[in-house]
Amino acid sequence: MPEEQPVLRDGVIAGLIGAAVVAVWFLIFDIARGRPLLTPALLGSAVFQGITDPSQVIVSPGPILFYTLLHGVAFIGFGVVAASLILAGEREPALLIAFAILFIGFEAFFIGAVAALGRSMLGALVWWAILAGNMLASVAMLWYFFARHRRLPAMLIGAWGGVLKEGTIAGLLGAAVVAVWFLLLDLAEGQPFHTPILLGSRIFGANQPAVVTVLLYTIGHGLAFIVFGIIAAALISGAEQQPLLVLGLAILFTAFEVFFFGAIVIAAKWVLDELSGWALFLGNIFAATAMLWYFFARHRALATRLIGSWEDD
Repeated sequence: MPEEQPVLRDGVIAGLIGAAVVAVWFLIFDIARGRPLLTPALLGSAVFQGITDPSQVIVSPGPILFYTLLHGVAFIGFGVVAASLILAGEREPALLIAFAILFIGFEAFFIGAVAALGRSMLGALVWWAILAGNMLASVAMLWYFFARHRRLPAMLIGAWGGVLKEGTIAGLLGAAVVAVWFLLLDLAEGQPFHTPILLGSRIFGANQPAVVTVLLYTIGHGLAFIVFGIIAAALISGAEQQPLLVLGLAILFTAFEVFFFGAIVIAAKWVLDELSGWALFLGNIFAATAMLWYFFARHRALATRLIGSWEDD
């Protein structure tokens, strides 16, 4: 009983925090697009009335109230499961992988459940807003769990803390270099922020103000570079023990360039119609150079060993 009570309490509080964060996020989002409380009305009508056509949805108290209650109960259940896994993980750290999988599965399940309602409903809800809302809720819940269990961050991250930090900084550095490069090009053409507005409107839609489009694209762009930076940081860390992994780092950066242009040619050829191919290529080269400079400045011994081996050869 002494253990069950903290689990239930922590789970309920974390769940209510997550539910509140999502509710506030969508309230702000709906107000910004001129339709307050549209999101809970859409979901409530779909769940309790079987309506999947957004044009038939009426914003009324009934569906909003019932969906809010269901939403809160679902988050509380998720919070209790997460709190139980944390308690088990403190006894057996290997079980903490289940805790990480739970949060990843939570995101995938919610997106999949909404997508099952139909493309028109998913379009009305806006996929990136759903993803952002659930990510904010996950961060808030993790913050609460980390505050309650101060050993948890070290147990989850362990020796990977330095890799995550380096990868994040390198990714932000690369993203900043690309952003500054295209800002200078846009200013030279007399169209400030033309590139992020163009790309952001294609990815996130053109229904929001230009400032919001630039912000959303900047966030997405930064996250993509952070993921790439973490992978590169992991290879650098491994190369200190096994220098042969530097070859993997070279392949990673080469594949990054090839994949980027291949994806554009195959799936988004319109980008090359709007932006110069040489500008895209140089922007990514500049970003890769900045990230490599940061990594080797942090790992001078590795750089010295590599240079020495090349001189010997």
